[in-house]
Amino acid sequence: MTKTSRLSATPKALELIKELAQEHGDLMFYQAGGCCEGTQPMCFKKGGYFPRMRDVLIGELLGYDFWIDHNLFEYWKHAHFELDVLDGFGTGGFSLEIPKGKTFKVNYTIFTPEEAAQLPEPTMYKDRNK
Repeated sequence: MTKTSRLSATPKALELIKELAQEHGDLMFYQAGGCCEGTQPMCFKKGGYFPRMRDVLIGELLGYDFWIDHNLFEYWKHAHFELDVLDGFGTGGFSLEIPKGKTFKVNYTIFTPEEAAQLPEPTMYKDRNK
């Protein structure tokens, strides 16, 4: 039985990830739960941001981890995250794509009951790094 994926990316987002990786090396993504960081996904050099103990790994894009805030995960755990990219500046001023005049965003799609039944168990940061 094939598990349902929680994460994917548009071709445009994948191209930008490849470009950023060529410039910066290994990457990671983090999507915060709001307030100062907003809820825009941000791209960092791997190790440039440290997820908190309860933050959730929802998948990888081109081998790079995509973490989200644990509270945001609770709100969106029934949705598929599709990473996309737009021209312009978002709220994530520390994200690596900002100097390129780009901003990452997520498109959400609610899982069908059949897809939801095939979701893998989420991995929390504290469990991944034991």
